[in-house]
Formats: sequence, C-alpha cells, structure tokens
Amino acid sequence: MAATLPSNILPSPSSPDWLNKADNAWQLVAATLVGLQSVPGLIILYGGAVKKKWAVNSAFMSLYAFACVFFCWIVWGYRMSFGDKLAPFWGKAAVALDEKYLLDPAFSGMFPNATMVYFQGVFAAITLILIAGALLGRMNFYAWMAFVPLWLTFSYTFTAFSIWSPNGFLFKLGIIDYSGGYVIHLSSGVAGFTAAYWVGPRLNKDRERFPPNNILLMLAGAGLLWMGWTGFNGGDPYSVGLDSSLAVLNTHACTATSLLTWVILDIIFFRKPSVIGAVQGMITGLVCITPAAGVVQGWAAILMGMLSGSIPWFTMMVVHKRSKLLQKVDDTMAVLHTHAIAGTLGGVLSGLFAVPKLNFLFYGSYNKYVGLFYGLKMGMSKTGFRQIWIQLVGIFFVVTLNVISTSLICLFIRMFIPLRMSEEDMEIGDEAAHGEEAYAIWGQGDKLENASSKYASSMYDDVEGATNKKKRSGQVEMM
Repeated sequence: MAATLPSNILPSPSSPDWLNKADNAWQLVAATLVGLQSVPGLIILYGGAVKKKWAVNSAFMSLYAFACVFFCWIVWGYRMSFGDKLAPFWGKAAVALDEKYLLDPAFSGMFPNATMVYFQGVFAAITLILIAGALLGRMNFYAWMAFVPLWLTFSYTFTAFSIWSPNGFLFKLGIIDYSGGYVIHLSSGVAGFTAAYWVGPRLNKDRERFPPNNILLMLAGAGLLWMGWTGFNGGDPYSVGLDSSLAVLNTHACTATSLLTWVILDIIFFRKPSVIGAVQGMITGLVCITPAAGVVQGWAAILMGMLSGSIPWFTMMVVHKRSKLLQKVDDTMAVLHTHAIAGTLGGVLSGLFAVPKLNFLFYGSYNKYVGLFYGLKMGMSKTGFRQIWIQLVGIFFVVTLNVISTSLICLFIRMFIPLRMSEEDMEIGDEAAHGEEAYAIWGQGDKLENASSKYASSMYDDVEGATNKKKRSGQVEMM
C-alpha cells in the first residue's frame, strides 16, 4: 500500500500515518485567522471606537489579554478545558508543554495536540478581549491584569470543558454549540456586563458623549473580525470536509444579512444609515450563526441573519433605553446585546434549525442533535423538544456560572486593587494610565481645520509682530 502512495504523503517520523497534512495545515491557518481577529483586529477596532484619550488603554487591554491568556493556556488552562476529567464541568490542571504530549494525536481531528492547543488558545484569548469591550474607559489596568488569568481559570475552563470536552456533562447531553455561541459569546457578554456592574461607570461626560476617535480605523478592525471568522467557524470541524465549507458560507451569508437588516432599521427609525450601527449588525450576525454554522441550511442562515439584525437592535435601541437596570450598568461596547443576546438567540435557533444529517457530519450521531422543526417533520418530536430543552439548559448554566464567577472574581480583586481608576486619572485617560498618547504628534485633539486656522493665525501674528518691530526701528523700506 505504501509503495503506491506519492512520496510527499508517505508516513515518516515527522508525518505519522494518523496525521492528515491537509487538515493540520487548515487548522493552523484557521487558528491564525482567529488570532488575527484579536491581534490586530479588536485592538484597532477598540482603539478607533473610543475617545482619543482612551485609545492606547483600550488597545493595550486587548494586547495584554491575548498574551496573558496564551501563557496561562499552555501552562494550565488547556488541560483544565480539554484534559482529564476532574468533575463533570472541569478538567484537571496540567501543563501542555511536554513534547510527548504535544506530538500525540489530539482528542479530535487528525492532527497533533500542539495544533489543538494553539487553535483553542486563540478562542480563549478572544473571549477575554470581548469582555474588555464592556470595561473600556475606566477599569484600573492593574485590576485587569489580575482579572484575565482568574477569569480564564475559574470561568472559561468550566464552560469549555462542560460544552466542548467529550467528558463534559453538557457535551454528553447533546448540546449544539458548533463554534462558541455559548462558550465564547454568551459567556463574554454576561461576564462583561457583570464586571461592568462591579467596576462602575465611566465619567458622566464620557457616558453622554463618547465619539469614536477614528471611524476608519474602527472599520479596519471590524473587517479583520469579519474575515477572521472564516477560521473561527471554518476550523471547528477539525477537518477540511463538507461541513467546514458549509460553515464558512453560512457565516458570511448570515453576517451580510444581519448587517443589512440593522442598517435598514436605522434608516427607517433614525433616517440615517449609521456606520457604527452597521458594525454592530455585523457582529450580531457573526455571533448568532456561530453555534449553528455547520449544522443548518443556507436558508436558515439567512433567516438567522434577519433575526440577529433586528432582535439585538430592538434590545439595544428600545429595551435598553427604557430599562433603569440596563442603563445603570455602563457597558461601553454593548457586549450584552451584541454577544449575550445574539449568542442566546443563536443557541435557541440552533435547536430549531439543526439538520440531523449535518449534525451527523459534525457530531457523528443520528440518535440526538435533531432540530425541533426537523424532529416534527420526521416524527421525532420528542427528540426535537429535547434538543430545545438542552439548549435552554446550556443558556441557564452559562449565565448562572458567569454571573457568580465574575462577581466573585471582581470582589476578590477589589480586596487588593481598586477596580476603577480614580476620577482624576479618568479625566486624563491614556497619559495617566500608561504615560503615552495615541496621537501625540498632533495637538490636543483639535480637528485639522481648527488646528490649521490656529497655526495660520499664530504665524500671521508672528509676522505682523516682526514687521511692526522693523518699522519702529526704521529697517523696513517703503514699497
């Protein structure tokens, strides 16, 4: 058999017979695409979406989180999320650095543990960066430095193990979370909102007026986020098979529909298409399709896009403005709506639209993973209703876990480090927090035309002063 194979795919010490080179290559590329969503994607999205005085702090919160999570992930986090079972919702802490472990086959897919650790690591990192979006513009950076490793250890690993590890209790129940609608988006949305409650709000004037300092930069970050989602959802089958292709197409179909829906609603009710609103609609579409990307048909992805562009729009533009509780919590980037609400919506819709055949491609089982609509059609209504129940149980678990764990972490940190910057430092922003400014070369935030006129006026005054001086000294000749 080996003699008939091309020489480039013959087994070798560096390419054992269990390794699929194509799958391994795609998995590494997909992981890098997800990493680019954070570094530089969310770094420049956050840096451009906030006030000028918070650009450095917002970007640095993201960069720090990425580095810190990755270090913690390889030292203990990965094995707690995907390793040996310690409890039905948690794995045993252990390092993922040993050569023998890293070069052994991963728990799924035809590639080594080293690839899986990398792939899952960038997912963990982006989750913490999404939480940061709720806390921009006032959180003490030292408190953030402590929050990141604690939340990764005592919240993210619980959810990841429960839902994605073959030993997790929700995985065994048969929950559908194709690529992180629960583990990443619902978790980050609830945790971000909870942490924002404990940290407290921005200064009143910042809450009332918080214009983006660079919308084009924000759009560049949003573009990286959107395109990077190709790896986010396309990499989760752990192969380059049929469901990977379907997941990528569904992702972009849902996202485009969601963005258009949000823009249309802005035009109808506010008479102007908002760029920031379009980005919000893009994000809700990406989040909503994530738990269902490879297990629903294209028509369902379009319908999910319409719902993700309208329901979070309604909760953000109508419900939020009428709710005293929601207004009390200062969620800077509205992660409650764009991630928690959209992630919940995606989880429920997955339970409705999931196709048994596609679920078999991904999960390898026909006995469960049946969307309610298909269950009713196929005479398996009991299985379909069971799927919806499991999806709701998952939502309850993730919400409860993150409210409790995030609150305890914030209260613990508060015992040693103030969660919120001082009023004086918040007045200053980046200079007070880091001793650096985003746009130090140009003035004090003046618009170009204003600064140019001031510069021209100053030059005119200098010339006029010099001319008068020469006249007084008799050095100016009459023309």
